[in-house]
Formats: sequence, C-alpha cells, structure tokens
Amino acid sequence: MTHRSLENPNRYQGLLQLAEDISQAKIQIERLSKRTNEDSQKQAISTVEQILENIRIDGDKALISYTQKFDHFLPDPLSVGTEELEKAWNATPRNLQSALKLAHQRIKSFHELQIPKDIEHEGKHGERIGRRWRPVERAGLYIPGGRAAYPSTVLMNAIPAQVAGVKNIVMVSPAGKDGLINQTVLAAAHLSGIEQVFRIGGAQAIAALAFGTETVPKVDVITGPGNVYVTLAKKAVYGQVGIDSLAGPSEVLVIADHTAQVEQVAADLLAQAEHDPMAAAVLLTTSQSLVESLPNHLESQLKRHPREQICRTALRDWGLMVLCNNLKSCTELSNHFAPEHLELLVENPHQLIEQITNAGAIFIGPWSPEAVGDYLAGPNHTLPTSGTARFSGALSVETFLRNTSLIEFNQAALQATSEAIQELAISEGLHSHAESVRIRSSKS
Repeated sequence: MTHRSLENPNRYQGLLQLAEDISQAKIQIERLSKRTNEDSQKQAISTVEQILENIRIDGDKALISYTQKFDHFLPDPLSVGTEELEKAWNATPRNLQSALKLAHQRIKSFHELQIPKDIEHEGKHGERIGRRWRPVERAGLYIPGGRAAYPSTVLMNAIPAQVAGVKNIVMVSPAGKDGLINQTVLAAAHLSGIEQVFRIGGAQAIAALAFGTETVPKVDVITGPGNVYVTLAKKAVYGQVGIDSLAGPSEVLVIADHTAQVEQVAADLLAQAEHDPMAAAVLLTTSQSLVESLPNHLESQLKRHPREQICRTALRDWGLMVLCNNLKSCTELSNHFAPEHLELLVENPHQLIEQITNAGAIFIGPWSPEAVGDYLAGPNHTLPTSGTARFSGALSVETFLRNTSLIEFNQAALQATSEAIQELAISEGLHSHAESVRIRSSKS
C-alpha cells in the first residue's frame, strides 16, 4: 500500500489526529477498535458482579437501593403506568408525533421483510425435515438515558420484537433525579404499544430483567445499548438470557474523494462525535484539500454547539484523518476497522460497495447521511461496534426468534441410512447410538 504524508501534520492535531502513513493509520485504527480503559473496566466488572448477585438474592429491595444510590431518587413505584405513557404521547407536539409515526411506519415496513420462512422438505426416501421459527415469550428492552434521550432506540428495539411476534415486551430506562423518564421516550413507548415500563437503569436493570424480581418480570432476550456497566452486565448474564450484542462507543468512518463537500464531511463527523466523549470519527480520503480545510470547518460548526465539549473530547481522543493515494487503500483500511457506520462520499460509491466486507451499515452517496439511518430509513440502527462487524450484524427480527429443527424419518428412510448412521456412531465410540438404529432396522 502506498501513502502520502503532509508537510506539517502536527497543526491538525488540535481536533483530529493525522496519520502520516498507512502503517501508522493501521496502528491508530487498532487503537480505535479497542478504546476501553482496562484498569477501569476491571473495577467495573467487580462492581457489576456484586450488583448482579445482590439483585438475584434481594430482588426489588436491592433494585430500589441501587436506584437511590446511582440515580438519586426513590423509585416509588418502580413501574410507569400506561396512563403516564398515554399522557406523554398526548403532551408531545404534533410535529414530533408525526415524525415518530413516520419513523415507526418505515421501520416496521422494513423489518416485516425480514421475517424468515419456515422450511419443509421431503427427502428422497419420504423423510421430512424442516425448520420452524417461533418468537421468544418475553423481551426486555434497555433504553439509555443520561447524556441524551433516545426515543428512536425505543422504536428500533420494540418494532422488530413486535414484528417477530413477541407477546410480552418490558422496557427499562433510567430516570432523572426527579424520577421522570424523558417524555418523548415514553411517547415512543406508547406509540410502540409497550405497556410494561420501569424507571430503572444500569447494571441493576439488566440484572432485574435477567433474574426477575417481585416487580420486574424475567425475560428471555435483552436488547439495547448502554454504558460500560450495562454492557458488562449483559455479558455476565448471557446464557441466563439471550442478548443482542455487546455495544461499545459509537463510531463513523467516512471515505471521501475530491467530490465530497467539506461542510458535509465536518457535519457527519460531528454527528457521531456528539454522541459520547468516546465516540470515534474517522476520515479516509484521497483529497489533500479536504484534509487541509476540514479543521476550520469543524471549528466553525463547533461554535455555539450545544454539545461542544463532548465533540471536542471525542475528536481529540478518538478522531483520525488518513490521506491515502487511492480509494483501494481507503477500503482496505475501512475493512480493517470494520466500522459501525460507513459513509461513502465519493464520485462513484457503488463501485466501492463490493470492496467493503466489514461494516455495520453503509450510507451511499451525499444524500444519505448517517442520521437518516439513526431515525427512519428503515434498517435497524443498533449495529455492531468495536470491530465486531467482522462477524455480526444489526439487530433484527431474528434476534427475537428461535428456530427449531423438525425431523421425521419413516421406515424406508431409516433403512436406507441405517448403515451409515451406525458406522458414524461406532467411529465415535457411541455404542447405544448405533444400537438405537440397529434395533429398529433389524425388526423391519
């Protein structure tokens, strides 16, 4: 791979790091993929383990205690009534109601396309084999609070569960010090038909969903993003329940050439940086003029930005620019990173798509900013992070489904295959496996 460096890269490092060559870019990308503090995570693991154990043993008592300790209010009651959900919807401005309805309709329509078909197949000897899909009985949705409220996350988690046919959906979300969950989050829950909502968050909420308490029902699958404590708790309870993924800080990677508009690139990088101080914003480009002009445009857009400090911290610590000789180098680096969100702001984006092997979602062309995927394009915005797009994909209808194999051999089918089955069983030293077939075959 070739590279091109700039004369004075240090002058760009106030906001974004600049990789001077491709080898340095790979090192930087490796660092971005593992943006966790191992020491603090070890301490968090210990805290999470204690929380999980206490919730498992003491149920509501521990849940209330942890909510008072971490969220600074008394959750009395723990649940949010359906009348409060309806009130939140009615208090939502009409234009926002319309936006939520449009998003709901588009997300639902797309996820209905994902419903897998049952398989029924008849073999050559009359045997019948197949696979059927059935929804889990109860799903738990974690909707984060804290720095921002995410009604879109309610829709993106609730809709695929409902399309899958899940009958019981439980939502948890941390409330503010006043004990109230964000009004628009509750409005989205009402629109989505969720009736069980609890004002709890953190690892204690995950524990309550996984083990059940006197008030919070035990679920079969837990989905939804959260902070490091939520993620570690999901990891710890996996096996007790199913989970969607282990979400890390959000990330965007933009591949841009000479046709990209610098103000669009700046806005799209900031749209990711404003999520979290640990959000990653990466630009891979063949345009030297874009690299040179981008910092000024970032500074301009940061003026009077309501989340300026969060953006600056994210860009300073986890922002990166790489100047490549060609788009092939850009795609190779992108595949190495396996970004959650990938934008293609290039002259011929469709020519690049086949070269992209690792990405959670690809946004094609200048009219497809990542924000459209966050809210209402249709595909799910819960995506693999931290390089996990190498082996996983978006939250989907299948997240809330189980498949069961169906096997029905008749006498002819067993006779035709019995010798092979016995040979395989004997090769594995499993005597009774072979006998269970031999006995049936010998009596025919």
